[in-house]
Amino acid sequence: MTRPETDTAAVLKAAQDNLWLHFTRHSAHDAAQVPTIVRGDGAYIYDLNGKRYLDGLSGLFVVQMGHGRAELAEAAAKQAQDLAFFPLWSFAHPKAAELAQRLAGLTPGDLNRVFFTTGGGEAVESAWKLAKQYFKLVGKPLKHKVISRAIAYHGTPQGALSITGIPAFKQFFEPLVPGSVRVANTNYYRADEITGMPGMSPEQFGRWAADQVGKAIEMEGPDTVAAVFVEPVQNAGGCFPPPPGYFQRLREICDQYDVLLVSDEVICAFGRLGTMFGGQKFDYVPDIITCAKGLTSGYSPIGAMIASERLFEPFKSGATMFAHGYTFGGHPVSSAVALANLDLFEREDILGHVQRNEPVFRATLERLRDLPIVGDVRGSGYFYGIELVKDKDTKQTFDEAESERLLRGFLSNALYDAGLYCRADDRGDPVVQLAPPLICGPKEFDEIESILRSVLTEAWNRL
Repeated sequence: MTRPETDTAAVLKAAQDNLWLHFTRHSAHDAAQVPTIVRGDGAYIYDLNGKRYLDGLSGLFVVQMGHGRAELAEAAAKQAQDLAFFPLWSFAHPKAAELAQRLAGLTPGDLNRVFFTTGGGEAVESAWKLAKQYFKLVGKPLKHKVISRAIAYHGTPQGALSITGIPAFKQFFEPLVPGSVRVANTNYYRADEITGMPGMSPEQFGRWAADQVGKAIEMEGPDTVAAVFVEPVQNAGGCFPPPPGYFQRLREICDQYDVLLVSDEVICAFGRLGTMFGGQKFDYVPDIITCAKGLTSGYSPIGAMIASERLFEPFKSGATMFAHGYTFGGHPVSSAVALANLDLFEREDILGHVQRNEPVFRATLERLRDLPIVGDVRGSGYFYGIELVKDKDTKQTFDEAESERLLRGFLSNALYDAGLYCRADDRGDPVVQLAPPLICGPKEFDEIESILRSVLTEAWNRL
């Protein structure tokens, strides 16, 4: 359905003149209209001109159940009529309490305490603040530092941005919060470069990468390190899954030094990897989970920090409180939508669907390895990255000018023009990232592969 011409022109003018887009070079739209999406249906989205695109990124790793789900819209409308808003500052409301209980029943271990936020960056911010206060309350006041991985993205608030490992995203906002330390990530494709020791097996690399965390803790001083922040599958850089044994060794290290293991699952929770929480896919139990995005499939904003019961213990008695909160954290409408979303997960066996189709998705993307520009295909569940290279034999990547010309100058627009919304990203080495809605299957996978094959072939020819 196309909007009337006058409406279309007005919307485009407003987008051009008044809207400040996120993470966007506005100069890119000087000579062209701002791409404007007006509706979604299942795995597809439609722009202002009526053109259809396959949503290969679930919006932004968010729309697990697909677009246009009436059940979720109806849950929001009903709750807004009953109670549109009330804060969780010293008061509760039924939907937040019910959602907290439900999440506690789904988490591994004793992660029973749910602190609601409105998004993922706020959840990460909350986790660092909790770690600092917790250790002060238990008599270890020097523990305040955090360790995270190179190229990892953890959010944009000042604390979360400090934990983020992408220098280009941070330089304009310094000085940031002190106390964040970086270690190697788990990009096995680049393991020879990362370790300086060619030929490691995945198991050896996993042990080496985890041990770098232990060495960083020793270097900083165990009495000063509060937490380690890691994603089950690292997003930035192009979907780095953990090597075998990595998280088991990391858990041992955190226990040895009394450091909290924070699993940042803003992307990886709620079915993205085929399990409710990402840590369950790789058999580890963290001390804190940060999550957001897929909890409501994007139909209303919400996030959460879910903490181990032992971290709540010092706050249970006396005058102690966690002096932290957000006006819209645990919003009644968002909480109601999240509950309805989890109902859909159960009713439609979404976790089982992802588990059954993950091998098909992987095999479909693996077909692209015959292209000279495709160096690596990696990921887990419905979350994959395709690393692009200039030379497959040497794994040589593109220089800055080539990356600029290839990703921003051609690939992003060409994929979109071909009917696929996804991400061409160069926060590490150049990659194409894919995270389709969890309702997708072989038909959508084939469509993704077909479009990628055509556009990547053209990209290679342009080199």
